[in-house]
Amino acid sequence: MTSKTKLILQSLLSGILMGLAPAPFNAWYFAWFALTPLWILIRQQKSLQQIAILALAWGIGYDGLALFWITGVHPMTWMGVPWLASLAIAIFCWVFITLWGAGVVVTWAVLFGLITQKLNNSFSDSLIKVLIGAALWCGLETLWSHTPLWWPAIAYTQSPHNLVILQLGKLSGVNTVTAVIITVNGLIAESILTRHKYQIKNSFKSKIFLISSPFIILIISHLLGFYLYQIPVAKDNLAPLKVGIIQGNIPNEIKLFSEGWRKAIAGYTSGYQRLARQGVDVVLTPEGALPFYWEDVINDSSFYRAVIREQVPAWVGALKRNNRGYYTSIFTLTGSGKTYSRYDKYKLVPLGEYIPFESILGKFISRLSPLEASFTAGNSNQIFETPFGKAIIAICYESAFPQHFWRQAQAGGEFIITASNNAHYSKTMPTQHHAHDVMRAIESDRWAARATNTGYSAIVDPHGKTLWISAIDRYTIHADTIYRRQNKTLYVRWGDWLTPTLILLSGLLIWWSQIRSSST
Repeated sequence: MTSKTKLILQSLLSGILMGLAPAPFNAWYFAWFALTPLWILIRQQKSLQQIAILALAWGIGYDGLALFWITGVHPMTWMGVPWLASLAIAIFCWVFITLWGAGVVVTWAVLFGLITQKLNNSFSDSLIKVLIGAALWCGLETLWSHTPLWWPAIAYTQSPHNLVILQLGKLSGVNTVTAVIITVNGLIAESILTRHKYQIKNSFKSKIFLISSPFIILIISHLLGFYLYQIPVAKDNLAPLKVGIIQGNIPNEIKLFSEGWRKAIAGYTSGYQRLARQGVDVVLTPEGALPFYWEDVINDSSFYRAVIREQVPAWVGALKRNNRGYYTSIFTLTGSGKTYSRYDKYKLVPLGEYIPFESILGKFISRLSPLEASFTAGNSNQIFETPFGKAIIAICYESAFPQHFWRQAQAGGEFIITASNNAHYSKTMPTQHHAHDVMRAIESDRWAARATNTGYSAIVDPHGKTLWISAIDRYTIHADTIYRRQNKTLYVRWGDWLTPTLILLSGLLIWWSQIRSSST
């Protein structure tokens, strides 16, 4: 085995270690040192090409393992896709999203290597390199989160198990947690590098500081998170809202066919009636709960008649026609049978609900949906008004996009409701999905109610604590109380102020380092 192969293998194993942090393995503590080997390898390389290769190996290890659940789309024989073609599509999807996620790592590594090669190996420059590494990673994750395809943010490795560190999301969003993770990894790496022979000798105090600094940052960040976690949730609670949740548990294999239609109408109608008689204020159903056009739902369906009879509002997942196909929507149906409001899914799932670059990829892969009509994305600036005030709402995949929740929280959203299908995959995907919703509840400091088709449905408080979670692949109804809140966290007020601050500070310190070097 050549030395280059050994380095690539080391980088791959390091990425796999990071991939063990989120579900299904939930070894969240690995995230605090799993990037360190790649950091060291990058700092030891002179070739940007070699740096890119090592970063790609790390990204494949991390994203490939963390996103392996995407292969659960196979088999799609129920859609009429032959078994081998289904397998090929599943592998293509897995490879595609793995490489897309790895793009963050490769871009980060190349830029980081390019910049740090111009700096010295002094104590102060080591700290500057850590700041640069954190700033670049936060900036690139932000950039990727504004693309149509995003999921494996480094911070989600801590959710929902390390709720203490996740409280930092209240300060500047998800990148607050990301910055701390990258900083700790970078400081560990830099402290190791001070003992390498190529490193210019630093003072004993400098070395001691570098060695102790990752532990200091780790402890201080967790203490700050613990302080935020101790703030009573009840302090900012306003009016209670008793929400009934229905998890219909209708497999995708039958959902869009006559058997699924009958099961949907029967299951959601009976669940609605039982929850209404328990005294809930509103009933929440999942994405596509009633897989019909909305006009058909309110045209004397048994569910609609039940609402008229019980007079309890409902948030109903259904379809809405438009001139290009249809929207996946959530409707507010009042107790009098009026359509009060509608939210159309904005972030569609690439390959699942539409094909990116369809003129090219459409020749090789079909959209992973049995519906003949096309999905249409809703407007990005929707506000979901309800009889109970403004809600922060997301349908399925949108949970991975923090800016989607931030915009609605800033506009006055008082609580979170999310509706998802999640029926395609193994329990790894809905577990990771729940982890995203936990982070969104913390960042916005809002109560959240989640309704899914097959799991996991849940109630989450503003500290990210899961107060109730459903079993998976089981029909479930549940009633619980959430609260409206109007307070605004620093993140909701200012957005992600940390990332541009880190980038600006990095630029100033690079300039200062270059001025200092040229004067000596």
